[in-house]
Amino acid sequence: MPTYPIHQVDAFSSKPLGGNPCAIVFDCADLKSESMQAIAKEMNLSETSFVWKKPDGFFRARYFTPAEEIPLAGHPTIATVFALVETGRLQMTSDYLKIPLELRDGPIDVEIFAQNGVVDKIVMFQRKPQFLSTYQAMDVLPAFGLNETDLLPGALIQTVSTGTPQIMIPIKSQDSLRKAILNLEKYKKLRKGADFFSPHLFCLEGVENGDTFARHLGVPPDTGEDPFTGSATGGMAAYLWHYNLIDTPTFIAEQGHWMDRPGQAFVEVVGPRDDITTVKVGGSAVTVLKGELTI
Repeated sequence: MPTYPIHQVDAFSSKPLGGNPCAIVFDCADLKSESMQAIAKEMNLSETSFVWKKPDGFFRARYFTPAEEIPLAGHPTIATVFALVETGRLQMTSDYLKIPLELRDGPIDVEIFAQNGVVDKIVMFQRKPQFLSTYQAMDVLPAFGLNETDLLPGALIQTVSTGTPQIMIPIKSQDSLRKAILNLEKYKKLRKGADFFSPHLFCLEGVENGDTFARHLGVPPDTGEDPFTGSATGGMAAYLWHYNLIDTPTFIAEQGHWMDRPGQAFVEVVGPRDDITTVKVGGSAVTVLKGELTI
């Protein structure tokens, strides 16, 4: 039976068992989509990454949840590039390197920062944000056990995509955010025919030294709640900057602390509020598992 090297990396954390875990399967260009999907279901993590070197010397990656392939994701990008460097597949010739990473819908840029040859931070450039459908609070919040008094006053609920469309739900406080719980029946009705992949609920209060704190609630057969969601952090940053809810385009985003998987990202929105060109989302990573996949 064929075998493939596999690592599990915790992204957006410098300590094991924090942030968001991602399985990375290497050197797997021969795997069919059906096999990748079955492996992602077997791993049962929010995403599994499949990566291989292209003839041009750069890398191609595909990301799968337990249920489907997605075009772009944050923590798999951080984890995958970290693992490529750690395994020597990607050589660092200095303490800074910028590479293209080929994803389903085309390449994105990724920066790698190291100290004395040890990776310190991976930064991904997300796609130009798209501001998509808007929603009424009364139609959205009951799916999360919340009501209109829990919404950030005057804020809009809207789908934003920096590569993967996610509905942005700004909450007024940590107290309200902590109350959120997925009502599966109402959520399925909300998501049916909607333009978003998953919901991102957030407030303008950090838990430790952050500026924002978020929860990312999913729906089975995917994970019930994501520990740290890099792609949605990019969409949230674009939303906050575009709607003048933050004063500076750089900030620290936190997520996962209430799940005992604290994660942190360094975020930078690039461009004016009405014409954002990209959002940079970066963080640390640490390998917790190395092995061989036999299928």
